[in-house]
Amino acid sequence: MNVEVSSRPARVGGGPDPSWRRLYVIGAASAWIFVGLLIAAIVLSIVTPPPPTAQGTATLDYIAAHRTLYVVHQQLWLVPGVFAMVTYLSLYPALKHLDRSTAAVGTVVGASAWALTLAIPTSSTGAPALVYLSDQYMATADAARRASLTAAAETLIAQNRTPGVVGVLTTVGLLIVSVVMLRGVFPRAVAFLGIVVGVLGIASEALRPVIEGAYGIYGVLMLVWMAAVGWSLVRLGSNGGRSTAT
Repeated sequence: MNVEVSSRPARVGGGPDPSWRRLYVIGAASAWIFVGLLIAAIVLSIVTPPPPTAQGTATLDYIAAHRTLYVVHQQLWLVPGVFAMVTYLSLYPALKHLDRSTAAVGTVVGASAWALTLAIPTSSTGAPALVYLSDQYMATADAARRASLTAAAETLIAQNRTPGVVGVLTTVGLLIVSVVMLRGVFPRAVAFLGIVVGVLGIASEALRPVIEGAYGIYGVLMLVWMAAVGWSLVRLGSNGGRSTAT
């Protein structure tokens, strides 16, 4: 009787797959870059003149007067989505042994939602497309042309102020992966924080025009959660895939 012996090392205890430890480290670095860029965006919004959040003409004039600042600020709000996608990708191999289906749903929803923020590039303070509209607005003296550009700008501004499905999905993904984290691998404090952030985030995104203060609280807590996830992932990678739960 021939017995085939697998050359692949056996995994003991059903823990996170150690073969993905490089991805865990990359996911951790991405989480910290995500946090760093958004902190830079917050600081920049505090120390520089804020852009108008209403009236197309005022917005286009502001962008013309602060073009470089506006472009940098918009990129600081939007580029972190790339790194959030990588972090969610790294969470799946870390959590799949706990609940493969739920971990897959949470990571796919979270990563896809952040990808959609890049496909539909708008932030709560504006949109890169407004730069083009501002350039065209300043380049023409035709009243009808200016009116149409102003109307287009006001449409984008209204989109920024309207709760979107994408914003809700980012928090749904966060909530789902945090529920899976309760079962192990990550510290329970990180899991509980994620659940709080997810629930608050869903309400904040859905009711953004009504409870803007809660939206700010959710944003700060999300950064704390992402930083904690990054710390847990880097420990997971350095420990050869062994759980960091306490």
